[in-house]
Amino acid sequence: MKSEWRIFGLVAAFLFVACAVYAWWSWAYTHPHQVEWVGVVGLILAGLLCLMCGGYFWFVSTRIDLRPEDRAGVAICAAIAGLGIAYWTVWIIIVGLVFTIVSAGALVFEYYTGARRGAH
Repeated sequence: MKSEWRIFGLVAAFLFVACAVYAWWSWAYTHPHQVEWVGVVGLILAGLLCLMCGGYFWFVSTRIDLRPEDRAGVAICAAIAGLGIAYWTVWIIIVGLVFTIVSAGALVFEYYTGARRGAH
């Protein structure tokens, strides 16, 4: 859940910055210098909604164990595969899927390799 609350937090921060820029821009470039309140309120509410979802995911992430997608290796490999799908580049898709399968397999066999022996 760590990746989810970070994503929602970044989107919320972007929306709040965009709200400030939008409010200034609408004030500066209108003739009687008026703020366009519908857009400002919409961006504030969207930012608060993302902040609320991110807060929930943060709250849950402190109480559960790490999931495979929360680990950096698997997340990077899956992001490479997703990038290949987004641009529809077959060789990047294949490389990303192979790396994802290898890193997920490494998580499965981590118990047998002794990588966690020092944790006991």
